[in-house]
Amino acid sequence: MQSSRPYIARALYQWLLDNELTPYIVVDADQPGVEVPRQFVQNGQIVLNMAPTAVRDLFIENEALGFGARFGGKPMQVMVPTSALIAIYARENGVGMVFGHEPVMPMEAAESDSDEEGPSLSSVDADVPADSDASDESPDDDASTDKTSGASAPRKGKPSLRVIK
Repeated sequence: MQSSRPYIARALYQWLLDNELTPYIVVDADQPGVEVPRQFVQNGQIVLNMAPTAVRDLFIENEALGFGARFGGKPMQVMVPTSALIAIYARENGVGMVFGHEPVMPMEAAESDSDEEGPSLSSVDADVPADSDASDESPDDDASTDKTSGASAPRKGKPSLRVIK
């Protein structure tokens, strides 16, 4: 599954511009592939103005965002992998979003899963047999729940969905 970060960043960027606000981004400057002016990095982060009047040739792709800008009067190309994007917000009021850490799914696993057929109901919901009606069960019939602690017993194998009433 692809990261949602570049999609959300593009949408927030456009939304900020539509509301006549100045989009700023916070970047983790210590991540590999980040090309920013190092003299402005503080505590491993840098804040960059991405307003159309401050940058040229802006692109926000799924893998990275980049633009040309001037820092101290000197032109520079900025490159930020999307994984290094920490936040996007409006300078005027701070409205925006801070991105959390996304789980990384290996590409090999993602490609092999996409070749399989979609799961059937019985393989997705291991607790309810395919021929039973889920509404016939009561919460007290759940054998996998420890009655004293309320915790479920650990499961092994492929994760599955479970009907909760």
